[in-house]
Amino acid sequence: MNLLQRRPILAFILAAHSIHAWADEQSFTIDQSNTVPSFEVSHLGFSTQSGRFNQTSGVVVMDEQKKTGKVNITIDANSINTGIKQLDQVLRDVDFLDTARYPTLSFRSSQFKFNRGQLVGVDGTLTMRGVDTPISLKVTHYKCGIDFASSKFVCDVDAEGSFKRTAHGMIAFLPMAGDDVKLRIKVKAARDQ
Repeated sequence: MNLLQRRPILAFILAAHSIHAWADEQSFTIDQSNTVPSFEVSHLGFSTQSGRFNQTSGVVVMDEQKKTGKVNITIDANSINTGIKQLDQVLRDVDFLDTARYPTLSFRSSQFKFNRGQLVGVDGTLTMRGVDTPISLKVTHYKCGIDFASSKFVCDVDAEGSFKRTAHGMIAFLPMAGDDVKLRIKVKAARDQ
């Protein structure tokens, strides 16, 4: 039996074990290559400027039976990428992210929200430029199971929310650049062994 024939069998065995093992609190490590925080902000009221952060780390802990969990995500502020190098540098400077003083952004959850067994929201605290503000994220996609490519048990979550940049001391270029920032985050995390 070759490797391609063995992989589905291995994944089935792991899935059967995972269903039984999911009864307790489980810890997951965020997959940095598949976790993408992104943002959108109005530009002059005519267009939307978007960007993303390319370096993220963190941990998720969930208890599927008790419908509880927590997440801690750290984002490297210098990894901002709008596709425009000059704009990226402006956003790293003192008027915006001020990455020299505040090299990271973070999100810490305070509550997971479930509806009929499905994760539908996560409340928590966004820390940016040393300022903590509450934020509620709506979960638009939630799926856990065996990733057949890696044979690992993973959870994949897409969530979105919004915040005001002025709450974090970023007042430059108002109102040409909007105050409301739409935040989206795609998180993929693999269960720790």
